[in-house]
Amino acid sequence: MPRRRRGPLLVSLLLALAALAVGVGVAAQVPPAAAPPAPEPPTTGAVFDPVAATEAYLARLSPEERARSDAYFEGGYWLTLWSFLYALGVAWLLLGTGLSARMRDLAARLTRRGPLRTAIYWAQYLIVTTLATSPLAIYQGYFREHRYGLATQTFGPWLQDQGKALGVGLVLGAPFLALLYGILRRLPRTWWIWGAMATIAFLAFVVLIAPVYINPIFNQYTPLSDATVRDPILSMARANGVPAGEVWQMDASRQTTRISANVSGFLGTERITLNDNLLRRCTLAEIKMVMGHEMGHYVLNHVYELLIELAVVVVAGFAFLRWGAARALRRWGERWRVQGVGDVAGLPLLAAVLAVFFFVMTPVTNTIIRVNEVEADVFGLNAAREPDGFAEVALKLGEYRKLAPGALEEFVFFDHPSGRNRILMAMRWKAEHPGAGEIAPSE
Repeated sequence: MPRRRRGPLLVSLLLALAALAVGVGVAAQVPPAAAPPAPEPPTTGAVFDPVAATEAYLARLSPEERARSDAYFEGGYWLTLWSFLYALGVAWLLLGTGLSARMRDLAARLTRRGPLRTAIYWAQYLIVTTLATSPLAIYQGYFREHRYGLATQTFGPWLQDQGKALGVGLVLGAPFLALLYGILRRLPRTWWIWGAMATIAFLAFVVLIAPVYINPIFNQYTPLSDATVRDPILSMARANGVPAGEVWQMDASRQTTRISANVSGFLGTERITLNDNLLRRCTLAEIKMVMGHEMGHYVLNHVYELLIELAVVVVAGFAFLRWGAARALRRWGERWRVQGVGDVAGLPLLAAVLAVFFFVMTPVTNTIIRVNEVEADVFGLNAAREPDGFAEVALKLGEYRKLAPGALEEFVFFDHPSGRNRILMAMRWKAEHPGAGEIAPSE
């Protein structure tokens, strides 16, 4: 799933889990691409060799294509660092210049109501931090994506989408911050526990409403009418207990060239969605494999599992926040005119301390997500029975994900399995299921 919208650090933290439920796009009906022949892997005697088959797939990409993919993905390592440092710099600027305190004072002059003051401060904070981080956001989200051929929007529509994201942040962030600061002020000893619980509840709320109420703000959704694609997907859904009677497509091609899909929703809002890039660029075997993977996330309850797992991380983060914010306020609170952790003017400090924690925890959070992705891969292989389709998709994802990283590199930086490991998994599955998923010759 492409991650292309960048917002202030706190918004990114609060909305991170929504990526599991977010889809992009709908487009004109496009028939699936013709199936390319699978590579002819070397074999040892008459025995299918998964390792050799994996190398045969990887050899399909030229050295130039591999170098371009590696450069894009490895550049993301540095952007993670620079984004972290940039966010710390913006927080220090807001606190050190007294701007955050002045924003708090303006909100206090406009209203006496605490929740409304917090909401007014939040609006100022979000606008100021969005403007302050815009140079990096524009480079990362627009110019760099175009440089690597991954973006399709001109600057005007791209900027319009950023404006929509800002509006979503204003609407969702204001009540959450009002609740959080109410907890900080009324529970001075245990605020970090209840604050973590409120954050987890908010994350769950955003994840559950995103497919139906947030995603359509950015993209158009229409029912998929092509029965040759729709019916096999619905058949696989029925066979695996996914209660969806419709398949939706979305116009992701107006923003990106990436392929994507998701299965999301609950209590009657279940939705199977795939983007128009997937329809245009992939064969039916590849589409089935992608949808099998996404159904795996749904059937295995990964959204709820991930919420529980990351809840532990969030609680640890708030414990670190309690310690870090207290030390910083003892040293610099008077200079910043921040009167304690319950003072909304200290929001940049809270965001900075949490940024430090989650930056250090990157390998942990990536591993939690990556384990779920491996489980969904296995489910998808068993549901779709298209190992070569899976390998083809892994190559397409390799346009912007490094295909063959080192083990430590994958552990630290990858929130999905590497392309090589995914293809190897598919080829091992194929070796255990002779004849399954053979790609028919193109007509």
